Amino acid sequence: MVVNEVRKVVAYQDHFEKFLLSQTEKVQDKILKVITIIETMERVPTKYLKIIHDGLYEARIQLGSNIWRIFCFFDNGNLIVLLNWFQKKTQKTPKQEIKKAISLMNAYYKEKEHGR
Repeated sequence: MVVNEVRKVVAYQDHFEKFLLSQTEKVQDKILKVITIIETMERVPTKYLKIIHDGLYEARIQLGSNIWRIFCFFDNGNLIVLLNWFQKKTQKTPKQEIKKAISLMNAYYKEKEHGR
């Protein structure tokens, strides 16, 4: 079955790759399934992708009682850049994780502006 990409998902720096490789194969499969949904669905349900702060989104992964969040944002409306991540243990998203994601997003745009 050929799946049409609606948008491309790209990782910024190596935060996402380190996270992915540190997970079990079952968790990796679930994460990649959610990324495929984000890549291929025109309108991604908030179950998988939700805006949380000024252009910053979180990709939402749940497997059993375990919940992970991967911060990301759109670039040119067609590109999601995966940033840092965390395993969710409480209802609230930790403020320091949001600050880190915003810092990485700003660094991405600064590098892009300077043609790196």
